[in-house]
Amino acid sequence: MKSDMRPLNMFLQFLLLFLMLPLCSSTDTITPNQPFRDGDLLVSKQSRFALGFFSPRNSTLRYIGVWYNTIREQTVVWVLNRDHPINDTSGVLSINTSGNLLLHRGNTHVWFTNVSISSVNATVAQLLDTGNLVLIQNDVKGVLWQGFDHPTDTLFPHMKLGLDRRTGLNRFLTSWKSPEDPGTGEYSFKLDVSGSPQLFLSMGSEWIWRTGPWNGLGFVGVPEMLTTFIFDIRFWNTVDEVSMEFTLVNSSTFSSIKLGSDGLYQRYTLDERNHQLVAIWSASRDPCDNYDRCGPNSNCDVYAGAGFECTCLAGFEPKSQRDWSLRDGSGGCVRIQGTNTCRSGEGFIKIAGVKPPDASTARVNESLNLEGCKKECLNDCNCRAYTSANVSAGGSGCLSWYGDLMDIRTLAQGGQDLFVRVDAIILAENERKKTFFHKKRMIVVLAVGVVFFMISMISSSWWIMKKRKGKGRQCKMSFNMSSKARRLNHYSKAKELDESRANSKLQFFDLSIVIAATNNFSFTNKLGRGGFGSVYKGLLSNGQEIAVKRLSKDSGQGVEEFKNEVTLIAKLQHKNLVKLLGCCIEEEEKMLIYEYLPNKSLDSFIFDEAKKSMLAWTKRFEIIIGIARGILYLHQDSRLRIIHRDLKASNILLDIDMIPKISDFGMARLVGKNQIEGSTNRVVGTYGYMSPEYAMEGLFSIKSDVYSFGVLLLEIITGRRNTAYYDDSPSFNLVGYVWSLWREDKALDIVDPSLEKSNHANEVLRCLQIGLLCVQEFAIDRPTMLTVIFMLGNNSTLPPPNQPAFVMKTCHNGANSSSVGVNSVNEVTITMDAR
Repeated sequence: MKSDMRPLNMFLQFLLLFLMLPLCSSTDTITPNQPFRDGDLLVSKQSRFALGFFSPRNSTLRYIGVWYNTIREQTVVWVLNRDHPINDTSGVLSINTSGNLLLHRGNTHVWFTNVSISSVNATVAQLLDTGNLVLIQNDVKGVLWQGFDHPTDTLFPHMKLGLDRRTGLNRFLTSWKSPEDPGTGEYSFKLDVSGSPQLFLSMGSEWIWRTGPWNGLGFVGVPEMLTTFIFDIRFWNTVDEVSMEFTLVNSSTFSSIKLGSDGLYQRYTLDERNHQLVAIWSASRDPCDNYDRCGPNSNCDVYAGAGFECTCLAGFEPKSQRDWSLRDGSGGCVRIQGTNTCRSGEGFIKIAGVKPPDASTARVNESLNLEGCKKECLNDCNCRAYTSANVSAGGSGCLSWYGDLMDIRTLAQGGQDLFVRVDAIILAENERKKTFFHKKRMIVVLAVGVVFFMISMISSSWWIMKKRKGKGRQCKMSFNMSSKARRLNHYSKAKELDESRANSKLQFFDLSIVIAATNNFSFTNKLGRGGFGSVYKGLLSNGQEIAVKRLSKDSGQGVEEFKNEVTLIAKLQHKNLVKLLGCCIEEEEKMLIYEYLPNKSLDSFIFDEAKKSMLAWTKRFEIIIGIARGILYLHQDSRLRIIHRDLKASNILLDIDMIPKISDFGMARLVGKNQIEGSTNRVVGTYGYMSPEYAMEGLFSIKSDVYSFGVLLLEIITGRRNTAYYDDSPSFNLVGYVWSLWREDKALDIVDPSLEKSNHANEVLRCLQIGLLCVQEFAIDRPTMLTVIFMLGNNSTLPPPNQPAFVMKTCHNGANSSSVGVNSVNEVTITMDAR
């Protein structure tokens, strides 16, 4: 009956829309003789933007705003009367007798432009294809006033940020108060013009994040600015203005930057084909992006791999050693007692590839080169550090600091060299270290060269003897290409794998070494088994423990998947990804050698009644954060963009400190850095964790991984498998059960009984809501992993989730209950053709 009503409902909706058309009018300009009323629509020439009256969700107040005219959901990007709403539909926007644009309600003036008109000729208001509302003087076609001079929460191409020194106009973004209130919020994004200009994000007067200063190529700390395939950055610092704007390289694309009411600062591209906005960059991606994360006179480095990102600069020590040992670097560092940087012999130590310190207090001297900058800094005892002001064309100008050095961080790319002042003793120690390591490196290079030469000679002799004898085993260091290709009928794939291994710089293990390490793959060394084959614990002769993933001959993971795992994992380095040590390929054997993680996989804890109590809520939350950071690295922060496609509890391994590490990249897909989705005829993964669009249509994206993460998040909280049946609600799987309890405000009823819910109820409920947001039916409704991490780490208001996919299951008697999407089956890694 329900399906029979759909055509009638669609007809009634179309009829209602048709009947409403005469009630509103569409125009391209506002003239003195044509006032703009509530219900009218002003559309740009190419129809990309529209201007009209609107009410935010859950509000009856009326505002005038500009929104994208080509996407499904109304997304307002500029508001004219954000702090002066109208409480009914009587508002009118018109041009008065003096030529000004005026918003009024009856005789009450709500807002007006207040410009002086030098001519009696009429003015008109027009919405441009850039999204800019302009007031134009007809006779000279000059712009008297423009909305771009009064930004709200969105930065468009050709919209300037910064200070007009002639008029005193300062343009900057401010957030909405909330998703339901476009009034001026507490977050702002500005160009700081003191010292050396830099952009910063703040909450009230507190800085949250900043770029480095402008260095001639871009703002240091935002390496994406150096990538010009989407946009170019323009910067002016003259007597008339200090400002910046971005322009688009390709006019067929449209990109904007939005400051959310929750303080999230993101760049979006407009996907007009699919009628949606796609987030491609965010201002804050790791702990070191937080302003002054490690306090003064320190460096924040998330790539150091030491477990704590904060280190003191040369010549400094932690202000509080106790706080430092507890991994609290907020107190920063102070000058080491007994050192003096104002006596003979002092100098500078270079810190390479960093975002320079907060430049708001820096001195700028454009006339000096780097050597002149060094001399000037050395002649002033108060000078702490210096760097180039402009790195383009070989470098020029001088930036120097004369107080505490704030907010330095190491960058993966696009950083500058910073020269920090130290006394003679520390400088001498640094020189001795450099000399020592230089000599040591030379010795190592020579030794390696000699060893390599000897190995090459021995290997060549051995190979010649082997060829002459016509027998002996194929060395795993290179494929026997012709014989392997004949056996597998995959000559090209085998060749690609050989080249991938050559480029990955992995360690290659001989089969005999692996056999000895695993006691000939003894059953007592077996850690587990999956669809790919078995995993064994091994012990190398040097005492190192390893995990050996041995692919079975009938494994669904063949040469293609094996090549995937080798090439992908070898290029990934993150503390929340499992570390691949090497591989072994010999005859029919294909094996991957990983670091051994003693606590095995996450599912062995959360689904084990005896062991789940070992994971308190704080530890589970740390595991959730770690998994999310690992996925974000795959999606955005690595030099590759990877969609895992098989995220599940058994593929999350735990090290000795219970730090989670994502494993099993056999099903992963590498996509372009700007590509976020793809399609396949070969659906692989695990039912229960697969998103509906992937399971049914073969469409995968970063949002597919978000769905899997959402399921995993719910499993961690509840201690239940998504694919299990529940006596208390047998028609639901876990996702559906959580959803039903959420709607009844009983979500805490399903939380793992071993957790102390009362102590962390709010945080647990927040995580349940985030999990439901991740498993929403439509990919567009799910957040990105960047947004997920932000939601996990903040107390901002979360949007309500929509009904998730896969909420119903097959009933016990075999009859299918109605469902959203396909039914979940069990936790079995599957491969199928999606036709």
